[in-house]
Amino acid sequence: MAADSAAPTAAPAPAGPVAIVAGAGRLPLLIAAALERAGRSCRVLAIRGFADPATRRRADATVDLLDVRGALDTLCAWAPAGVTLAGAVARPSPAALLNTLAAYRNRDALRSLASGGDDHLLRGVLALLEEHGLQVLGVRDLAPGLMAPAGRLGTLGPDEPAEASVEAGRALLASLSPHDVGQAAVVAGRRVLAVEGPEGTDRMLARARSLARRPLGLGRPPAGMVLVKRAKDGQDLRVDLPAIGPRTVRRAAEAGCIGIAVGAGDTLVLDRPETVSLADRLGLFLLGLTPDPEPAR
Repeated sequence: MAADSAAPTAAPAPAGPVAIVAGAGRLPLLIAAALERAGRSCRVLAIRGFADPATRRRADATVDLLDVRGALDTLCAWAPAGVTLAGAVARPSPAALLNTLAAYRNRDALRSLASGGDDHLLRGVLALLEEHGLQVLGVRDLAPGLMAPAGRLGTLGPDEPAEASVEAGRALLASLSPHDVGQAAVVAGRRVLAVEGPEGTDRMLARARSLARRPLGLGRPPAGMVLVKRAKDGQDLRVDLPAIGPRTVRRAAEAGCIGIAVGAGDTLVLDRPETVSLADRLGLFLLGLTPDPEPAR
């Protein structure tokens, strides 16, 4: 009787390593290092043709991007406590998706998956992993120290024109969220110079530079020009988080920006000490934006 009336015990923490599916860039190794510092084991599944050489050397296994069966078999054999997707990969063609995933979904579902935007595709990938009993974890779960904090990151802060640009950029990105457009924009006052599309932040900044410095790219950029970057409203923050790093700071400065504002808690800051130091040297502010307030009911 005593045993029957005892309070239930908490479920034990999941056993097994964290599996990192690694694309391009330094993020997979940064997550691995954070996990190791926290005393958690991890295994790295590198995507051939995308994972950096250092990641491939660290990897426990390597698969082709479209080898869905091989990736799932490897992950399931590892029996991980969770899986995280880290690093950039190029989106495969719809035809390639249809051919490689047909064993796992019917063709109507595949056609919908292939024809949607990036968010739609990522939701399909998450569902596929979860169908195979794999729990998907985000960087915020595994390495929260990589996320942007709220407030000023460096020594500089925005002036009044820059604050107006930041607010305009924040409102713009919020309004675009339902349309699965990019996660960044360059704004000067109320003038939108560029919105990120499939080309990514670096190319968007190059486009903004050409628009802001007319004629012949030699003019002065408009006052208060800033880069604003944040996750889409309702975005699944386990995957495809917006990110900045030293290269972003350098490209923003070249474009004529005087600062960068990112979503606090939903944007990665890669190599933070170097990123902040470079921004200070180049005269850019770095600002973590608190989430938009919930609308009144």
